[in-house]
Amino acid sequence: MCAYRDEDPRLHDLKTKIRVVPNFPKPGIMFQDITTLLLDPKAFKNTIDMFVERYKGKNISVVAGIEARGFIFGSPIALAIGAKFVPMRKPKKLPGKVISQEYILEYGRDCLELHVGAVEHGERALVVDDLIATGGTLCAAMDLLERVGAEVVECACVIELPELKGRERLNGKPLYVLVECFECCQ
Repeated sequence: MCAYRDEDPRLHDLKTKIRVVPNFPKPGIMFQDITTLLLDPKAFKNTIDMFVERYKGKNISVVAGIEARGFIFGSPIALAIGAKFVPMRKPKKLPGKVISQEYILEYGRDCLELHVGAVEHGERALVVDDLIATGGTLCAAMDLLERVGAEVVECACVIELPELKGRERLNGKPLYVLVECFECCQ
């Protein structure tokens, strides 16, 4: 499901606030920079509001934000819908006991960690990140949540890069995005 297909008038403004940085972080990549969106309080609020409108009343008890930009969007969504916010972090960033999930990226391997006990069996979870590219990070986040017994209701991202087919890797799990970008690679 995609908000851009709903023709919400706030989406045009949102699209104009995302800066595209060519050849970052390496040649051939058209980096989708959300920091320019965050500089505009109205556009940032509208972004959060569109997610909140979708998830309010869906009995979501956990919003899991993926480091680091998932924290930016996930925290205010969690507050607004009355859910707890659970950070999913890179290795050795969380104190105490953690469980880990490794995953493969287009340029190597990575890992996400979650505090043991942060999510309980049977909780309904929403996974939030700024962008879906190949889908590896979202898949790892879902795997981690499902390993502790959570039901992943949906994944939510501000931006999707459809050319990289990340949605296909989610094995049918619903994905909600606000903006599609077709200029991710040169």
